Amino acid sequence: MTRQATVFMALVAVFALALFAPAASAQQTKSQAEVVTETFTIVAIDQTNRMVTLKDKDGYTDSIYAGPEVKRFTELKVGDKVTVRYYESVVYQIQKPGATPAPSGEQAGIVRGKGPKPGGTISRQVTATVTVTAIDMKVPSVTIKMDDGSVSSFKVEDKKNLEGVKVGDRVQITYTEALAISVAPGK
Repeated sequence: MTRQATVFMALVAVFALALFAPAASAQQTKSQAEVVTETFTIVAIDQTNRMVTLKDKDGYTDSIYAGPEVKRFTELKVGDKVTVRYYESVVYQIQKPGATPAPSGEQAGIVRGKGPKPGGTISRQVTATVTVTAIDMKVPSVTIKMDDGSVSSFKVEDKKNLEGVKVGDRVQITYTEALAISVAPGK
């Protein structure tokens, strides 16, 4: 796992510990997921530079670059509606002593849409197991150690979320994110 992925997973670990009430018993899985959906209208297209200008429901506009991975770029038209769905979830599980952790790693993928307009989904999932090496209830904060030996400390928003977590706990964390984009003809 690269240093960047290690730092990322450490942040995910803190996010998981700060977000969820800890498991009452070992091996209990906790998860949190969120989906955000927004629809935009294409107001301009620069075919030469592959730039698309989008406008949201409040009238705010922004231009984005549609790289070469957008295979059906030429099919986009001014007035088309672009719906973006962002999904993010964190699942964590305090493991029983002696349990074999799942291998750390990252998976990513792209699924291209097959409808009448361009679209698709880009997703990524990262799994890592960290060890809790210190807990400071006064701050409150937690220190974790990654499998590669790197150590990081993070503040926890609500100290109640550290109840039931103890030094030596192994925590398996899976972070998933996906971005789905669909285009519908404008009216």
